[in-house]
Amino acid sequence: MGLGENIRYLRIKNGFSQDDIAEKLGYKSYTTIQKWESGVSEPPIKKLKELSELFKTDMNEMANSDMTSVSLAPSTRHAVIINVLGRVAAGIPIEAVTDIIDTEEIPADMAKTGTFFGLQIHGDSMEPRMCDGDVVIVRQQDDAESGDIVIALVNGDDATCKRLRKYRDGIELISNNPAYAPMFFSNEDVINKPVRIIGKVVELRGKL
Repeated sequence: MGLGENIRYLRIKNGFSQDDIAEKLGYKSYTTIQKWESGVSEPPIKKLKELSELFKTDMNEMANSDMTSVSLAPSTRHAVIINVLGRVAAGIPIEAVTDIIDTEEIPADMAKTGTFFGLQIHGDSMEPRMCDGDVVIVRQQDDAESGDIVIALVNGDDATCKRLRKYRDGIELISNNPAYAPMFFSNEDVINKPVRIIGKVVELRGKL
């Protein structure tokens, strides 16, 4: 068990998404956090200190011990299997989707916080952070905060992954790729088209 596993455990334990941590540490992309958790790279000392303060834990303990084996009860150490969906279409409940292309494991601590599914990213609208074929882990919910990355259904189309911005008179769904213009929907559009949020992206399982 290494530093990456400890970061992931503490993030989930404290209810943060990878995107939340990236924002709090001043990173534009949560792929940095994903690389730390997967062991591809490690945070610099300054960021490790900020993480320890964020998680309210000892920096040396986080870096050098197996916090999960001490902190987790036996029942919470097991992974939970969730389905990875190739697409989600309007009018079909998530639990009824049959386009299951794979499975992923999520920690039991995470699974206890809601209902989750994986979704494969298609296209390049969220590059460079999310690429075609990457998988995102999504918590099912029908609303999100401004700035969150969400999965939304627009006008009966397949689900799309976009960053949400909320305004008094409507919402905007924003691509990471500047080649794609933001999509603005008035409050009336949200009701009439309709535009429906079905989940918040909490983790990226990218192709490294």
